[in-house]
Amino acid sequence: MSRIPGPPINGANLQPQNESPGDSTAVTAVAGPSTPALTVRKPSDTPDDPERIQSTSPIPTISSPGEESQSLATRDGQGSTSNLNHPNHHQDGGLNAPSLVQGDLRPTPASTTRLHSLDHPGAALTDTPLPSAPGSPRIPVIRQNSGSSTPRVRPTTLDIPGLTKSKVSPDGRIAQRDVGSKLVIVMVGLPARGKSYITKKLARYLNWLQHDTRIFNVGERRRLAAHGSHSRKQSTIDHGTPLNLDTANGSSIVKPELSPSEDVVKSAAEQLSNMNGVKQASPLALQSMIPRLSLPSSSIDEQPDKETNAEDPEALVSQSAGFFDPRNKKASQIREQAAMDTLDELLEYILNQGGSVGIFDATNSTLVRRKLVMEKIRERAGLQLNVLYVESICEDQALLESNMRLKLSGPDYRDKDPMTALEDFRQRVAIYERNYVPLGHYEEVNNMPYVKMVDVGRKVITHQVNGFLSTQAVYYLLNFNLSPRCIWITRHGESQDNVAGKIGGNSSLSPKGAKYARALAHFIEKERSLWEVKQRDKALNTHFPPHPGDHTPPNPYYAPDDMAGANGVPAENNFCVWTSMLKRSIETGVVFDDDEKWDVKQFRMLDELNAGIMEGMTYEEIRRLYPEEYDVRQADKLAYRYPGPGGEGYLDVINRLRPVIVELERMEDHCLLITHRSVARVLLAYFLGLRRDSVADLECPLGMVYCLEPKPYGVEFHAYRYKESDESFEFLPDYEMKKSGAIH
Repeated sequence: MSRIPGPPINGANLQPQNESPGDSTAVTAVAGPSTPALTVRKPSDTPDDPERIQSTSPIPTISSPGEESQSLATRDGQGSTSNLNHPNHHQDGGLNAPSLVQGDLRPTPASTTRLHSLDHPGAALTDTPLPSAPGSPRIPVIRQNSGSSTPRVRPTTLDIPGLTKSKVSPDGRIAQRDVGSKLVIVMVGLPARGKSYITKKLARYLNWLQHDTRIFNVGERRRLAAHGSHSRKQSTIDHGTPLNLDTANGSSIVKPELSPSEDVVKSAAEQLSNMNGVKQASPLALQSMIPRLSLPSSSIDEQPDKETNAEDPEALVSQSAGFFDPRNKKASQIREQAAMDTLDELLEYILNQGGSVGIFDATNSTLVRRKLVMEKIRERAGLQLNVLYVESICEDQALLESNMRLKLSGPDYRDKDPMTALEDFRQRVAIYERNYVPLGHYEEVNNMPYVKMVDVGRKVITHQVNGFLSTQAVYYLLNFNLSPRCIWITRHGESQDNVAGKIGGNSSLSPKGAKYARALAHFIEKERSLWEVKQRDKALNTHFPPHPGDHTPPNPYYAPDDMAGANGVPAENNFCVWTSMLKRSIETGVVFDDDEKWDVKQFRMLDELNAGIMEGMTYEEIRRLYPEEYDVRQADKLAYRYPGPGGEGYLDVINRLRPVIVELERMEDHCLLITHRSVARVLLAYFLGLRRDSVADLECPLGMVYCLEPKPYGVEFHAYRYKESDESFEFLPDYEMKKSGAIH
């Protein structure tokens, strides 16, 4: 057995494996000290098992999970290696990256002294790419012109809508041409691991922070393709819930058109040829190196629509486990084409439609798939666009069963027998498990930022996450939990300034307001007791696996192993009451005076929006004394900021409420927030996932109480209206948030 020429690289030991005549010698790179990864664990957690990458045979074919190679490491004839994901030689970790297979975008370098290439399409995956500015101030920065459609060579620093301003971004939003400040999140994980749950919450949070974010779900396109539709239909994923508005401003969400995918080879040749001014491989060379994804003449893109015949196996493409079997070649082609088309749509959104964050929601469970995704991103977006992998892992069997149960009510198994559907889904998961490669060694060697979430936040592992948008996302992910609880939102009781029609101020409650405060305390105590009774009943009736006829997915919190308290049911939740630091809010919450029952706290973040020099005025006075300011505010209430010391706008309220939102996501207690109109609007917009142009116009009158109950599949919303006649609250079963007709 001969050894590969050349010395070991970065201290790695190269061990020959399974040499055979006529084939290149396969080696295993056993790395030295790895790049450290930040691990957040609870005391009971144990370290992960070490991972290592081993070489496999020839060029991988792009098909199904069952056919994807579990390793991408090979060697060329001169013993060199190539790193897909970083422009600089890795000096600290003592690791060498697995070599690239013959299907890579770039050939491996001929010398072992040059491990990484600055012009390589996979470099700079963090949110802070290498600067292009020279060391000397006399030399101008190498950058393209400042046209709005021209990508910047050097990205800007953080952009926060309403809080930052620059020539590139006068409103604080990430400019379309500032590609280096944008982010692609690539989800990783087996089916039923909560990926879609994570993506929806992430998108809701980032959109609420005013960073344009959209989810691109491969399963949605795959279902369209499998049923024989050759047309590129619009996505049906909600990226913000529109209000049921009666005005022209209440338009529906505009979904992007799904254009046909470009030829991969042509795209690579055109876009890599001019990258950083360095001449790249020729189109002919690329054609022999890049895996082809085009479908045969009978593909879904070229055949006209036709009725599927259940008796014709070729015409019928089922969404059962057999559809995901690697032996089903037609299904494999459909799945891969759907994945690449979805990624094309995401990149179009990021590069040409003003998006800031695109979330690629798919399993991406093998190295081959993740490598192909990275190559396509680099082909279209170059080196600057940032990529963050987010993997969801479930080790808790109760949580896994709950996730599988949720799948039974999804589009693949709707209207099917639950036991049959569950068995079929288990078979699908088993197919993926055979070839599943978790994030770890390969990504660390190649300096690829990633986050691993275990059991929805029980343990979180991060690696090289250091960009603004990435760290915002990770901070949010660290505060997930599925504990059943209720979040109540209401405004204070009527104040003396409310009676006078004045805005702002710090007046006390009116007699009607004090009456509302007493009724509110009685109502919340009653609802708390009813909720606890209902939860005890749920806990006693929870069972795994599902029984025939079951529909409502259970919360894994009620699994027998997690139960505590008398009779094997969860202990009663603590109940927090949060008020602002203004008199009218504090006085509304003063009735919750039993420290054994209520945890009362005051938050300045919950204060009403400050009207600056217009504090204490009526809207009629503002219109008469400041007509220009009045008109500007009416034109764009979300972006408007009141003039004068302390003056705020809705974007300021959003940013000061960030820690409140994160704490509400983290805590397992019930919470009642007694706050003000602007704050209530912003909080409701977050939990209901409302569009940004709806936030500043929501109707939130006095006397309304809103209940939000987080669920594994979303948020249950209920509304109650105060009846002054008998000091009670009326449940409104068909209540919908709508735009206010007033000027508030």
